[in-house]
Amino acid sequence: MMDVTEISKILPHRYPFLLVDRVLEYTPGEKLIGYKNVTLNEPFFGGHFPGHPVMPGVLILEALAQACALLAYKTAKLDASQLVVYLMAIDGAKFRKPVVPGDRLTLTATVVKQKGQIWKQRGEATVDGVLVSEAEFLATVIERDKA
Repeated sequence: MMDVTEISKILPHRYPFLLVDRVLEYTPGEKLIGYKNVTLNEPFFGGHFPGHPVMPGVLILEALAQACALLAYKTAKLDASQLVVYLMAIDGAKFRKPVVPGDRLTLTATVVKQKGQIWKQRGEATVDGVLVSEAEFLATVIERDKA
Protein backbone atom coordinates (compact mmCIF):
# COMPACT_ATOMS: atom_id res chain seq x y z
CA MET A 1 0.00 0.00 0.00
CA MET A 2 2.85 2.40 0.89
CA ASP A 3 6.55 1.69 0.45
CA VAL A 4 9.47 3.44 2.14
CA THR A 5 9.69 6.05 -0.65
CA GLU A 6 6.08 7.10 -0.09
CA ILE A 7 6.54 6.98 3.70
CA SER A 8 9.57 9.28 3.36
CA LYS A 9 7.40 11.84 1.58
CA ILE A 10 5.19 12.04 4.68
CA LEU A 11 7.42 11.50 7.73
CA PRO A 12 10.38 13.83 8.33
CA HIS A 13 12.52 10.95 9.68
CA ARG A 14 15.44 9.53 7.70
CA TYR A 15 17.79 6.57 8.09
CA PRO A 16 18.68 5.39 10.63
CA PHE A 17 15.65 6.85 12.39
CA LEU A 18 12.92 6.04 9.88
CA LEU A 19 11.45 2.94 11.52
CA VAL A 20 8.51 2.03 9.26
CA ASP A 21 9.50 0.08 6.13
CA ARG A 22 6.06 -0.44 4.62
CA VAL A 23 2.35 0.14 5.20
CA LEU A 24 0.19 -2.90 4.44
CA GLU A 25 -3.27 -1.69 5.41
CA TYR A 26 -4.96 1.63 6.05
CA THR A 27 -8.52 2.47 7.08
CA PRO A 28 -9.05 6.26 7.33
CA GLY A 29 -9.77 7.44 10.87
CA GLU A 30 -9.44 3.93 12.26
CA LYS A 31 -6.32 1.85 11.70
CA LEU A 32 -2.97 1.54 9.97
CA ILE A 33 -0.82 -1.60 9.83
CA GLY A 34 2.80 -1.50 8.75
CA TYR A 35 6.06 -3.19 9.54
CA LYS A 36 9.74 -2.78 10.28
CA ASN A 37 12.18 -5.48 9.25
CA VAL A 38 14.68 -5.81 12.08
CA THR A 39 18.12 -6.72 10.74
CA LEU A 40 21.47 -7.35 12.41
CA ASN A 41 23.04 -4.39 10.61
CA GLU A 42 20.87 -1.87 12.54
CA PRO A 43 23.29 0.64 14.08
CA PHE A 44 21.96 0.18 17.63
CA PHE A 45 22.74 -3.55 17.78
CA GLY A 46 26.49 -2.89 18.10
CA GLY A 47 25.96 -1.62 21.63
CA HIS A 48 22.57 -3.08 22.63
CA PHE A 49 23.80 -5.66 23.57
CA PRO A 50 27.12 -7.06 22.27
CA GLY A 51 26.72 -10.80 21.81
CA HIS A 52 22.99 -10.60 22.63
CA PRO A 53 21.34 -8.11 20.23
CA VAL A 54 17.98 -6.75 21.42
CA MET A 55 16.08 -3.85 19.82
CA PRO A 56 15.82 -1.02 22.38
CA GLY A 57 12.29 -0.60 23.72
CA VAL A 58 12.40 3.13 23.11
CA LEU A 59 12.92 2.44 19.38
CA ILE A 60 9.97 0.04 19.32
CA LEU A 61 7.88 2.87 20.78
CA GLU A 62 9.32 5.28 18.20
CA ALA A 63 8.32 2.88 15.40
CA LEU A 64 4.80 2.76 16.82
CA ALA A 65 4.70 6.56 17.14
CA GLN A 66 5.74 6.86 13.49
CA ALA A 67 2.94 4.49 12.47
CA CYS A 68 0.52 6.63 14.50
CA ALA A 69 1.81 9.78 12.78
CA LEU A 70 1.29 8.17 9.37
CA LEU A 71 -2.29 7.36 10.32
CA ALA A 72 -2.90 10.98 11.35
CA TYR A 73 -1.28 12.39 8.18
CA LYS A 74 -3.28 10.09 5.92
CA THR A 75 -6.61 10.42 7.77
CA ALA A 76 -6.58 14.22 7.98
CA LYS A 77 -4.91 14.60 4.56
CA LEU A 78 -2.22 16.73 6.21
CA ASP A 79 0.29 18.51 3.97
CA ALA A 80 3.62 17.08 5.17
CA SER A 81 5.51 20.01 3.64
CA GLN A 82 3.59 22.45 5.88
CA LEU A 83 2.62 20.45 8.98
CA VAL A 84 4.43 18.16 11.37
CA VAL A 85 3.02 15.69 13.91
CA TYR A 86 4.76 16.04 17.27
CA LEU A 87 4.62 13.41 20.00
CA MET A 88 3.32 14.84 23.29
CA ALA A 89 3.00 11.83 25.58
CA ILE A 90 3.30 8.06 25.82
CA ASP A 91 1.10 6.28 28.36
CA GLY A 92 0.96 2.69 29.54
CA ALA A 93 4.01 1.49 27.64
CA LYS A 94 4.64 -2.21 28.13
CA PHE A 95 7.31 -4.52 26.76
CA ARG A 96 6.39 -8.18 26.73
CA LYS A 97 9.09 -9.93 24.70
CA PRO A 98 12.49 -8.97 23.25
CA VAL A 99 12.72 -8.04 19.55
CA VAL A 100 15.83 -9.47 17.90
CA PRO A 101 17.49 -9.47 14.47
CA GLY A 102 15.44 -11.39 11.92
CA ASP A 103 12.12 -10.36 13.44
CA ARG A 104 9.47 -8.58 11.41
CA LEU A 105 7.94 -6.02 13.75
CA THR A 106 4.30 -5.53 12.78
CA LEU A 107 3.06 -2.10 13.82
CA THR A 108 -0.65 -1.47 14.36
CA ALA A 109 -1.88 2.05 15.04
CA THR A 110 -5.51 2.75 15.91
CA VAL A 111 -7.29 6.04 16.59
CA VAL A 112 -8.69 6.30 20.10
CA LYS A 113 -9.81 9.92 19.84
CA GLN A 114 -9.14 12.93 17.65
CA LYS A 115 -10.19 16.48 18.41
CA GLY A 116 -8.84 19.39 16.40
CA GLN A 117 -5.08 19.05 16.15
CA ILE A 118 -4.81 16.57 19.04
CA TRP A 119 -4.64 12.83 18.35
CA LYS A 120 -4.84 10.01 20.89
CA GLN A 121 -3.87 6.67 19.40
CA ARG A 122 -3.03 3.16 20.52
CA GLY A 123 -0.05 1.29 19.16
CA GLU A 124 0.65 -2.43 19.30
CA ALA A 125 3.79 -4.14 18.06
CA THR A 126 3.78 -7.87 17.32
CA VAL A 127 6.22 -10.44 16.02
CA ASP A 128 4.70 -13.51 14.38
CA GLY A 129 1.33 -12.60 15.92
CA VAL A 130 2.72 -12.34 19.46
CA LEU A 131 2.34 -8.99 21.24
CA VAL A 132 5.80 -7.60 22.10
CA SER A 133 4.96 -4.00 23.02
CA GLU A 134 2.00 -1.64 23.42
CA ALA A 135 1.28 1.95 24.44
CA GLU A 136 -1.03 4.91 23.96
CA PHE A 137 0.30 7.99 22.16
CA LEU A 138 -0.79 11.61 22.33
CA ALA A 139 0.32 13.89 19.50
CA THR A 140 -0.39 17.31 18.07
CA VAL A 141 -0.18 18.80 14.60
CA ILE A 142 1.84 22.02 14.28
CA GLU A 143 2.81 24.24 11.34
CA ARG A 144 6.47 23.61 10.47
CA ASP A 145 7.47 27.27 10.65
CA LYS A 146 5.99 27.58 14.16
CA ALA A 147 7.68 24.49 15.56
